[in-house]
Amino acid sequence: MEFGPAFSGLGTRTEGTRKNSTLICVPIVSESIDKMIVDVKKAGENGADIVEIRLDALKIFNPHEDLKLLIKESPLPTLFTYRPNWEGGQYDGDENQRRDVLRLAMKLGADYIDVELQVAREFIDSIQQEKPNNFKVIVSNHNYKKTPSLEDLGSLVAEIQATGADIVKIATTALDITDVARMFQVLVYSQVPIIGLVMKDRGFICRLLCPKYGGYLTFGTLEEGIVSAPGQPTIKDLLNLYNFRQIGPDTKVFGVIGNPVGDSKLPAMYNELFKLVGLDAIYVPLLVDDPTKCLDTYSSSDFGGFSVTIPHKEAIFKYCDEVDPVAKATGAVNFVLRRQSDGKLCGYNTDCYGAISAIEDGLLDLHNNSSIVGSRLAGKLVVVIGAGGVGKALAYGAKQKGARIVIANRSFDRARELADRVGGQSLSLADLQNFHPENGMILANATPIGMQPKVDETPIPKHALKHYSLVFDAVYTPRMTRLLREAEESGAAIVPGLEMFTRQAYEQYEGFTGLPAPKERIRKILADN
Repeated sequence: MEFGPAFSGLGTRTEGTRKNSTLICVPIVSESIDKMIVDVKKAGENGADIVEIRLDALKIFNPHEDLKLLIKESPLPTLFTYRPNWEGGQYDGDENQRRDVLRLAMKLGADYIDVELQVAREFIDSIQQEKPNNFKVIVSNHNYKKTPSLEDLGSLVAEIQATGADIVKIATTALDITDVARMFQVLVYSQVPIIGLVMKDRGFICRLLCPKYGGYLTFGTLEEGIVSAPGQPTIKDLLNLYNFRQIGPDTKVFGVIGNPVGDSKLPAMYNELFKLVGLDAIYVPLLVDDPTKCLDTYSSSDFGGFSVTIPHKEAIFKYCDEVDPVAKATGAVNFVLRRQSDGKLCGYNTDCYGAISAIEDGLLDLHNNSSIVGSRLAGKLVVVIGAGGVGKALAYGAKQKGARIVIANRSFDRARELADRVGGQSLSLADLQNFHPENGMILANATPIGMQPKVDETPIPKHALKHYSLVFDAVYTPRMTRLLREAEESGAAIVPGLEMFTRQAYEQYEGFTGLPAPKERIRKILADN
């Protein structure tokens, strides 16, 4: 597939140089002092810049003794937080005692403390006479319901500044991925050191991209799931998967648009490849509910292109300024590039090439006959399960190769609509198990049935698989789906979805970078992940 020279021009990185000053802070949320000390040292070993010690997590706490020990034993700068339950923490004791503990932490040598906006002015006034020169007060505000308007966020920054804060911290909640864009604007235009984070899965990119927009710090956990706020990545992923130290103002952003996207292999693959060739780029998961709203919001040249997965391939097809012939024929796009010359979004369909070439190679292995002229799909009866984006690509591609097409779908109307479009036959998914006009058919599952976490599901009963010579499954997590396992047990050749996925990756990498795809490296990365 030709993408042309319009998409080249990515910047490069110098290996080993740090491109941002954003700190990685590991939250320490252990329930005992001994475990906290172990975790603080582990944070240092894992590459953290600072630790946030959540005193409200402790079951037993002797302030003077424990604070002194924690500060002494920490190899990293310390930030002490004693979060009350009225701000989302676990402390429910006396407020004056809580503030006394924070003052004590300052006197014993803490580098930072975090105090809530609601009590910040009074607290800061109380320490003015004894505040050490290098000690900083973070004044924080947490909104667990939503992300306010840009105007309200700006007012909140001003209100926090007015308390005498050294560092402003605002944490909001993402109801939609577009909420994050407002926080990015706040980070960019703030005149004071600011921590701006958007919580939960739809706010995840804020934690990854904050160094691009000037955030003071982000949080990275020691272990997955051991978090101090929803949506925190691990420090290992920040440093290794997302190359966090290398993100700068000019870093180009790519990503996968879908719902769900949490299990996608694409970020691990593309970020390793970008690092390998020194490109100043990052690839992130984008959990999107409304793709049109998302693309409207992230419309700057900073966002260079996107892979598109379920369920947004058809909606994004309608949004693109231009589409390639395959996308136009199928009505579905799984790859979008922003053209540098005019900012237009150009949509492509690499599902078709990925799936059809994988099936053809599967047939080659099955028949072990290289003397066949033309496509091995010619004349075959191909049953496609699903009438969405991948189903359309499979049906169109197989038809172009001379196959006879049958579309099976839960909604018969959608099956008939696609079948009419490609000149094929339609039936409901419920009727598929009794459909066997001939033996040696090819089955292609283009639905998410059987995808993690619902790995026990399958689109067709095992007894019906005996009529197929080859079965392809577009699902690639898990690699061996129940459908593929039962097809193999029934004597059919199988083609895993990872084969389609790998071939798509060749095409999309070349589109993103303008460079030839390192095919063997791509295969190895995907096999290892």
